[in-house]
Amino acid sequence: MPLPEIIEKVEVPDGVEVSIAPPAKIRVKGKLGELEQDLTHMGIKLELDGKDVVIRFRGKGRVAKSMMGTAKSMIRNMITGVTKGFTYKLKIIASHFPMNVKVQGDTIIIENFIGERWPRYAKIVGPKTKVIVKGEDVIVTGIDRQAVGQTAANLELATKIKQKDLRKFLDGIYIYEKKIGIEE
Repeated sequence: MPLPEIIEKVEVPDGVEVSIAPPAKIRVKGKLGELEQDLTHMGIKLELDGKDVVIRFRGKGRVAKSMMGTAKSMIRNMITGVTKGFTYKLKIIASHFPMNVKVQGDTIIIENFIGERWPRYAKIVGPKTKVIVKGEDVIVTGIDRQAVGQTAANLELATKIKQKDLRKFLDGIYIYEKKIGIEE
């Protein structure tokens, strides 16, 4: 007996152009740029039906529902990214030693973190991700939600303190706001 087919639709707003290459390669183009993603590893099939993207998956149970939800949210995030963009704001907390943060190419350099003599590095993910350092704030913006989020996570991870009392050593760079829309 064949597995049942689950079908979900994602609405495409005006001003967004979507093209699909079978079975599950999607390209979304909007006013802020263009994103492309290959979802064939998820076992789904994508089709265009007028102004909707139709997602098809053969399966049942929790795994099928989670696969559909993931694919649907990834496509929705691509559409939101090319129309509005994403912004993550991080705060530099330095209570013991003043920390210097600067951007150089596709790397963020953190100097004098808790008095260390060597710099720490965090990678900027994605070609369209921008990082701006303004005083105590670090603003990460871009159209790809996964790249923006991973860049912010890389910054947090680079300043993670190990083998010290975390109640006492609060130094680091922490995410304090996630927002839809590009902010400078």
